[in-house]
Amino acid sequence: MRVAMGSDHAGLELKRVLADHLRAAGHEVRDLGTEDGRSCDYPDFAKAVCHAVLDGSAERGVLVCGTGQGMAMTANKVSGIRAAVVADTFSARMAMMHNDARVLCLGQRVVGAGLAADIVDAWVSATFEGGRHANRVAKMEP
Repeated sequence: MRVAMGSDHAGLELKRVLADHLRAAGHEVRDLGTEDGRSCDYPDFAKAVCHAVLDGSAERGVLVCGTGQGMAMTANKVSGIRAAVVADTFSARMAMMHNDARVLCLGQRVVGAGLAADIVDAWVSATFEGGRHANRVAKMEP
């Protein structure tokens, strides 16, 4: 799977860990920044990842900041994107299966690296079920 990733300074370390984890599992990772620990603005990276998902250069996107909240708020403003902030594997799996959330948002200050890897694995291995969920997802569009 092709996964675009982005983070701000507060999510940089976890993004790097998850990128390595995904690559080790055989996924193609495209890191859209940030590259260093200097203070930066998370909306820039959230938008870049969302546009990669929308233009098809990535099938899914992972965004990491301090809490995941700012990334998700920004991502969900991009038309056609559904992003979910999760801190457990069940929510990650359901966000994909029931909501077709192709962007996953995590907080480096919220989850540790081991749990974050499990969350990403649960989300990557899930597929959208469609059916009654497709009708509900369609109602989310403006």
